[in-house]
Amino acid sequence: MSPVRIRLARHGRRHAAVFRIVVADSRAPRDGRFLEHVGTYNPRVIRGAKLVQFDVKRTQYWLSVGAQPSERVAKLLGLAGVLPPAPVRGRTAAPSAAAPQNLGAVRGLESLVPTFAVS
Repeated sequence: MSPVRIRLARHGRRHAAVFRIVVADSRAPRDGRFLEHVGTYNPRVIRGAKLVQFDVKRTQYWLSVGAQPSERVAKLLGLAGVLPPAPVRGRTAAPSAAAPQNLGAVRGLESLVPTFAVS
């Protein structure tokens, strides 16, 4: 296991979390000491999208020296095109015939795709 991780550190107020994307020692507390702040992630929907901002060059540098992203950060980096898309975890069986085919469209969540601002 790599001692350096790219992960989320929680900030903001109660029930209104905003996350920083940080590079930290894997043994450090979640919101504790970190090596570098490389971006932010706001999971709350603003104008129909979630907001993700990160410094691509610094993120690629940390990945090149062996930093391992957490699952959520790997998914966000995959959506932004910095990493290959993360594999889908969980379900291994095919969906049943009774299950709706496009659950996002059924619930009206098709527009909740993260918006990226990369620098």
